[in-house]
Amino acid sequence: MANFDKWIANRTLNFDSSGIRKMFDMAANLKDPINLSIGQPDFDVPQPVKDEYIRAINEGKNGYALTQGIPILREKLQAEVDQNLGHEDRDVFVCSGTSGGLMLSVLSLINPGDEVIYFDPFFVMYPAIIELTGGISVKVSAYPDFKLDMQKLEDAITDKTKMIILNSPSNPTGVCFSNEEIKGVAELAAKHNICLVSDEIYSKFVYDAPYVSAATYNPDCIVIDGFSKTYAMTGHRVGYVHGPKKIIETMLKVQQFTFVCSPHPAQWAGAVALDTDITPYVDQYRIKRERLLAGLADKYEIVKPGGAFYAFPKLPDGVSGEAFVKKAIENNLMVIPGNIFSDQDSHFRISYAVSDEKLEQGIDVLNRIA
Repeated sequence: MANFDKWIANRTLNFDSSGIRKMFDMAANLKDPINLSIGQPDFDVPQPVKDEYIRAINEGKNGYALTQGIPILREKLQAEVDQNLGHEDRDVFVCSGTSGGLMLSVLSLINPGDEVIYFDPFFVMYPAIIELTGGISVKVSAYPDFKLDMQKLEDAITDKTKMIILNSPSNPTGVCFSNEEIKGVAELAAKHNICLVSDEIYSKFVYDAPYVSAATYNPDCIVIDGFSKTYAMTGHRVGYVHGPKKIIETMLKVQQFTFVCSPHPAQWAGAVALDTDITPYVDQYRIKRERLLAGLADKYEIVKPGGAFYAFPKLPDGVSGEAFVKKAIENNLMVIPGNIFSDQDSHFRISYAVSDEKLEQGIDVLNRIA
């Protein structure tokens, strides 16, 4: 048998998926679990979107799409971007999910040794894609209240800082950064000639104030968004990126030789999705959020999430994330330990994108094991 350790690239050794995998392994034998771990909507893809996907397949839209995306989808997206931002130099292209957009951003812009700043807690993909490109992660803590400290951010900037990644509403906390915080990050990036990447996948799921994009305050900001969460199209792999033309051209070049294109029939479905009103779903999640916060108020300390469909409660004193998750699984409940998303082991993540019945069951279990 070959020595496979000699085959595996060093770039893969500094990150793993063992934390989440271990949790799912522990929960593998649960029967009809109360699953508050999944980061995807619990509603189905809207029927007109499904119908268009089927129509596209039946009408032969099954070959390669243009690398930049099919015209009808790109034109709709470009019109929306132009209307919202009005930047002279801002192009849009369609990518293979927001994960694809994040990967393309880092591949296109980060050289080995370049530093990338992001905030802790963070989406699990950030450190992995930075390691894959030879970049260096620089984490700025947003604890304890998940607010952004501009002084901490500026102190983290060095002559090697190439990129800042901002994610609002945030995964895993659900926190929406304030207008002042977003403006502060955007202006700081511009001041230091640092590329700002704004991960806006949850931009349609905001509950207390209108959404503000970092690109509002920084015309060179690269924005990544998509259809996975907004229209429950997680498996369809349709995302989009917009930013300065020169950067978009570079990302398209990399896409051509990696992902090639987003799935062709899914792009036709995406064009229809843009005309779909998801307000009822957003309203439902606002109610679920309130139910969760009220239900856990006596037992857990939670920073109120302003968007997405996550909450990030503090663990009971003296309890590790792994021990807490193990106890939850013993009670047929699945949640994610916070140290998957953080250098700290002080919180855990709940997804309230579940039925009202499952949410109530989850609240009961969490209060019982607190």
